[in-house]
Amino acid sequence: RVAAGPSLSFAEPRRREVVLRDGAGRPAVVPECEVVGDDVHRVLIKLPSGTSFYGTGEASGPLERTGKRVFTWNTDAWGYGSGTTSLYQSHPWVLSILPDGKSLGVLADTTRRCEIDLRQESTIKFAALSAYPIITFGPFDTPAQVVASLSHAIGTVSMPSKWALGYHQCRFSYKSSERVLEVIRTFREKGIPCDVVWMDIDYMDGFRCFTFDNNRFADPKSMVDDLHSIGCKSIWMLDPGIKEEKGYFVYDGGSENDVWIKKADGSPFIGEVWPGDCVFPDFTSERIRTWWARLVRDFISNGVDGIWNDMNEPAMTTTTKTMPESNIHRGDADIGGVQNHSYYHNVYGMLMARSTYEGMVMYNTEKRPFVLTRAGFIGSQRYAATWTGDNLSNWEHLHMSLSMVLQLCEEVCRLALLRRYRLLPHIYTLFYVSHKKGTPVAAPLFFADPQDTELRKIETTFLLGPLLVCASTLPDKGAHECAHKLPNGIWLPFDFGDSHPDLPVLYLRGGAILPVGLPIQHVGEASLGDDLSLLVALDENGKAEGVLFEDAGDGYGFTQGDYLLTYYVAEVHSSVVSVKVLKTEGSLKRPKRNLNISILLGGGAMISSRGVDGEEVHFTMPSEFEVSSLVATSELDLKERLETIRPIPDMDEPSGQEGTELSKTLIVLKSGDWFLKIVPWIGGRIISMTHVPSDSQWLHSRIEIHGYEEYSGTEYRSAGCIEEYKIVRGHLEQSCVEESKVCLEGDIGGGLVLQRHISILTDNPKIVQIDSSIEARSVGPGSGGFSRLVCLRVRHTFTLLHPTEVVVAFTAINGSKQEISLDSGEVMLEGGLRPNGEWTLVDRCSGLSMVNRFDHRQVSKCLVHWGTSDLNMELWSDERPVSKDTPLRICHQYEVTQT
Repeated sequence: RVAAGPSLSFAEPRRREVVLRDGAGRPAVVPECEVVGDDVHRVLIKLPSGTSFYGTGEASGPLERTGKRVFTWNTDAWGYGSGTTSLYQSHPWVLSILPDGKSLGVLADTTRRCEIDLRQESTIKFAALSAYPIITFGPFDTPAQVVASLSHAIGTVSMPSKWALGYHQCRFSYKSSERVLEVIRTFREKGIPCDVVWMDIDYMDGFRCFTFDNNRFADPKSMVDDLHSIGCKSIWMLDPGIKEEKGYFVYDGGSENDVWIKKADGSPFIGEVWPGDCVFPDFTSERIRTWWARLVRDFISNGVDGIWNDMNEPAMTTTTKTMPESNIHRGDADIGGVQNHSYYHNVYGMLMARSTYEGMVMYNTEKRPFVLTRAGFIGSQRYAATWTGDNLSNWEHLHMSLSMVLQLCEEVCRLALLRRYRLLPHIYTLFYVSHKKGTPVAAPLFFADPQDTELRKIETTFLLGPLLVCASTLPDKGAHECAHKLPNGIWLPFDFGDSHPDLPVLYLRGGAILPVGLPIQHVGEASLGDDLSLLVALDENGKAEGVLFEDAGDGYGFTQGDYLLTYYVAEVHSSVVSVKVLKTEGSLKRPKRNLNISILLGGGAMISSRGVDGEEVHFTMPSEFEVSSLVATSELDLKERLETIRPIPDMDEPSGQEGTELSKTLIVLKSGDWFLKIVPWIGGRIISMTHVPSDSQWLHSRIEIHGYEEYSGTEYRSAGCIEEYKIVRGHLEQSCVEESKVCLEGDIGGGLVLQRHISILTDNPKIVQIDSSIEARSVGPGSGGFSRLVCLRVRHTFTLLHPTEVVVAFTAINGSKQEISLDSGEVMLEGGLRPNGEWTLVDRCSGLSMVNRFDHRQVSKCLVHWGTSDLNMELWSDERPVSKDTPLRICHQYEVTQT
């Protein structure tokens, strides 16, 4: 049944070429396989010039993956950036859109760490440490057909309960059951729709899974009953880390049943997570998955509606962020048998989700389980939903006061959620179709017209079936102010009288009928007898069609025919529009309900009529002159309405201090091999440093923590000196867009001034140079009480994409060769152990090194500190008095080389 190409297994350690052919016998792609050093198996697939690449699963950065490289290694990537190459899920999969619009899918069938390299033009490269099959899907005429073919091979999405498509309220974290109930009651009082509330780990007794805090969540069943009484479900978190503690029933039961992952010596592996020392179930064994599923079954009896699996990469609070690859899993023979952790790492989260799903089925076979998983592998959609991990909601990007949030944002949220609930009949239908056929619920814009290459890079617009959603991610610009590129054909805008600058613009494709429900507060308020609305967008031939799936909203009756699938059609004959039911499927009886039909005319204008669902409805189309008048009036009304609405501001104006005109602008340095982003309003901190040829982001900082810092190492905690620098003077020597040098100066208090010159060398554009200094500008009274004995500290914070594969290597002044790995912890290098003017951050997985060069005479000591997700490399000057004539100075340079 799988419309896929042949499965090619490259197990032999030699180079080979295989020509794949499509169903018509035409050559499709030419893979090349070779085994290189260290048993790395590489597969190259060359496609026609002009091919665009997508897919690679959960990955940060732009929608189009052409020119990018991804590593499939499930990683706890809190606060990830656009250059992060490994996130929480692994999908060794590439969707290729050929120049003529035809589409091809390629899957590397390996659970191990896999490199997906799309940097060479129109070429896919896979690399992993063991042999693996390559499976192709297509070529097909459309990308939707490729995705459907893949879904038939790996499984389609589970049919969700209808309540699961409503709004979910989730945060870290609610401290008590009283607070949970207060929040949901406030939603109801304010008329803001909500179907679900989530409980993070604070509901537990000391972060022990399957327990409840005796004081703050003493009676979870009673709390859930109260939530259900006002139409709200509850979802509770379960992590894989089980506290190592005798007397804790889960630990004792697991030890008795021998369920824990083992170290190489056969003893249970102990890793540190939220509860402290923890052991971890080995979900690769069906016996152990059943043990966990029984715990879930008993847990559900407390009234739990759904479960949230987190930290299941599996994540640790150690530098490696996960367990050692030498750990042993006792997997069942049908999935690989006994293997080390490197084999099962990427599927651990999926297998946990599967076990959790099966536990919910154990408790109640009549309800559809709701499981959300952070970590996963391709195929996880059979057991669980997923989310994008720990992204950030950053106040620095909004700069809004509390009163604004309470009085204005709130209204936008209400409008957005009411709009979502009106669209639920359509969204629920899309999930049914996806469950049955494997087509995506949401799709990129180019799915509507794969031949239009201009659509392939658009990221602010997406498709929900025939519904087009156009948003804006531009500061101070609403979606209605943006020029939206639309696919070929008729696309008619509409709204529900709810247009707002901060809401997306909606379009319906000509030839489509969109079912719409009532504005409700939660799914439980709706019934099959409610009024149904149909929005109709006629095509150039005056025709339209649409489909609506309805059932009980939960359970499995739909698999036995207990559902109603209605196909509606509309057609114009002699200026008369008729709308009727073309055909139906399922045994569910059509309810007696009113039918509201609106024909979209363009510009947001529409004409409406009423009838009874199941009966044919007729009404007359207006003349061309009347249509033009209605459209013009609608467009004018919309314009006037949007002009009277105040959008949410993007940021407050900075204070009026000298230099603030510079602080408004994010400085970009771009030249040669480097692309740097610098935020001058906090002292010229570099927030990202991308090496263009390798597309590797070496130095990345969220503004609120870490980053690139330089300050007085001795007295930075003294009165008058803080790390939040104020820019008092600064200038750009060239354009702000294509800059190669920037000079900044900041007052760090106490009469001390920090100067920074950041440049990309003109004679060698492979090198970034940062020249920093601290000097004294004033002395005596008013200087903040400084003794002038200061130290310049230069701190580099690097993102660790592959912690276990990274070392800091250098030759010391005393001639010794040094390598500092994550096992070394924090290391201070002084005297003859200092690097002799150069140390290198080596990433053996990516094959790249970051070389940091400096004058060792300016540096008295060097510090290496390994964090959980980053590495600090610091240079310290001597502590000594400084003046205008004798500033402290450290000049250093960066260059990326091949390992």
